Amino acid sequence: MGALERQVLEELWATPATASVRALRAALGDRLAYTTVMTTADRLFKKGLVGRRREGRAFLYWPLRSREQLRNDVTADVIGGLLGENAASARPVLSTLLDAIEARDALLLDELEALIEEKRRSKREPHR
Repeated sequence: MGALERQVLEELWATPATASVRALRAALGDRLAYTTVMTTADRLFKKGLVGRRREGRAFLYWPLRSREQLRNDVTADVIGGLLGENAASARPVLSTLLDAIEARDALLLDELEALIEEKRRSKREPHR
């Protein structure tokens, strides 16, 4: 996703209801051409990230996912791509991830260990 697409999404998340291209352009400071904002909103619609409906001659847009949902979707896509198709290709990525976690905050390793144990427990317990 490009920088302008992220900016338009940020404006839509900040808007309580729907926003027109004109309103989005004003919120972005009128520094962009109307057609640029319109094209960007249309791309977000085609990507399934925003909904839209026609009102008169204009479209009104709104986000279809929250920030957190979008972040989780993107993170899952990136991690899935990094891990590859099999366990052998995943090992170097996991090792690098652990090194990065340890370098940032050694306590995160403990949190990761707790999450792994929680996941293992939930798989062992019968579903109710």
